[in-house]
Amino acid sequence: MARVFIGMGSNLGDREARFSEALMALGRIDQSRVVRTSRIYETAPVGGPPQGPYLNAVVELESALSPQQILAELLAIESAAGRVRNGSRDAPRELDLDLLLYDDQVLESAELTLPHPRLHLRAFVLEPLAELAGDLVHPSLHTTLAELARRVRDPSAVQLLSPL
Repeated sequence: MARVFIGMGSNLGDREARFSEALMALGRIDQSRVVRTSRIYETAPVGGPPQGPYLNAVVELESALSPQQILAELLAIESAAGRVRNGSRDAPRELDLDLLLYDDQVLESAELTLPHPRLHLRAFVLEPLAELAGDLVHPSLHTTLAELARRVRDPSAVQLLSPL
């Protein structure tokens, strides 16, 4: 079983309800189980058009699926939540599920890059990720997730909201 970390984000509609629904959907992925979840953080949007704040969290899974199979499951869950991909990376969204880490695998293909290519730059991902696995070492940067989170920490942009 692989140790997998999924980033969750939402800034449209009932954000907390979307998280609950997404967590239930993640729990139904075949050959996988939810191990634990981070607390929920409210975060300022990064890039894109003017938009409201996001809720962000990270979910740890154990899975026998390949990274590509997990990605397909995440895209299906996003689609079921109403997400329409229009090519804009930083647009507002009902639900965003990102495959952040899959064990210590490093992968680059047209469909998927592991670890997530902007993981080390984003406090809104690193805070909840370090909460779950601060001692884990980023497979490409060879630095702990806690140290990466410390480097980009911005308390005015990433604030703890509640448990998931």
